[in-house]
Amino acid sequence: MGMLKGLSTSMNAKISGNAGAEVIVLAHGYGGEQSIWEKIVPSLEEKNQVVLFDWNFSGAFSEDNNHSYDPIKYDSLDAFANDLVSLMDEMNIKSCVFVGHSMSGMIGCIASIKRPLLFKKLILIGASPRYLNSEDYEGGFEPSEIEQLLSTIESNFQPWATAFAPIAVGTKDPLIAEKFEKSLKKMKPEVALAVAKIVFLGDYCHVLEKVETPCTLISTTYDIVVPSSVPYYMQKKMINAKSRVEIIDVDGHLPHLSAHEEVLIVLSKELYS
Repeated sequence: MGMLKGLSTSMNAKISGNAGAEVIVLAHGYGGEQSIWEKIVPSLEEKNQVVLFDWNFSGAFSEDNNHSYDPIKYDSLDAFANDLVSLMDEMNIKSCVFVGHSMSGMIGCIASIKRPLLFKKLILIGASPRYLNSEDYEGGFEPSEIEQLLSTIESNFQPWATAFAPIAVGTKDPLIAEKFEKSLKKMKPEVALAVAKIVFLGDYCHVLEKVETPCTLISTTYDIVVPSSVPYYMQKKMINAKSRVEIIDVDGHLPHLSAHEEVLIVLSKELYS
């Protein structure tokens, strides 16, 4: 690829695997970093090119003044979608399969509307367009719960991360919870709060009908963050995209960590069938 510059440097972007093959872009979610994908990367690299990177809110992001986290610039998921498109352009990627976890799911949707030709397919893991409940929508949280969550992140970020990681991961395996906890705790508390506000107070339901890229929505049987009705709601709203829902029979918000073999089965069905 030669020397990459700008965004790709600060976002620690790297491309590996089978040169000339399909490009798969893996985008981590809130509290994550690219190492969260490590269990599925080796299998994907056998037949594809794999792109990994760290979002600028991640604790693994390389600080650089041009691209560091500015809460005024990053006031919605739109700014991250712009970064994603710019990163792809800088890496000279003309088309990709985008795999986005959690908040990256909606970032991928927004980016695909901006640049449809760049995205062949969207594969979203634990994505949600809105976390607040309303009369006709189950987002998973009441306004008071979100208020409480944000004030805890603000006042007690580290203890909150310790408590949240195992619940989010939803597995009995302490090593998996510990991996996510470490990654979460690397975030700067003020950045963690700013991003949590964008995620938990945002409403991106209106974006779904504009998506035209084929989309697979991967969900687990029980996810503390995203109710199981959400992927079906998203599918119903994606009136212009061919979409389908895949439910993996495990608990938790990070199946690529806790049930990577099941995730790989879904991915290979999407990539090779």
